[in-house]
Amino acid sequence: MDDKPKGQKTWTEEIEIAANDLVGRVKSLIQEGNVRRIIIREPDGDLVLEVPLTTGAVAGGIMVAFAPLLAALGALAALVARVKVEIVRTDVGGGPGQGEA
Repeated sequence: MDDKPKGQKTWTEEIEIAANDLVGRVKSLIQEGNVRRIIIREPDGDLVLEVPLTTGAVAGGIMVAFAPLLAALGALAALVARVKVEIVRTDVGGGPGQGEA
């Protein structure tokens, strides 16, 4: 099922980071605003956590809402050395004429 609005582009990037950098990196991703989903995997590819984020989640005190998630990520960081983070991003308004000079 495709639930993205018409004219919205979605792409995924994957980064591998040290687990002790995980909480800070996830905080910055949440604040970016164009991140739709964060998927955390072990280096061998096993799924650890998948977090859907709402568009415009930066508004208000969103970091308070994510405090339990960040605490869980901190505990995870104590158990593993490295993790892979898949970041699903969206770009609203990627329709015709977008990006033309």
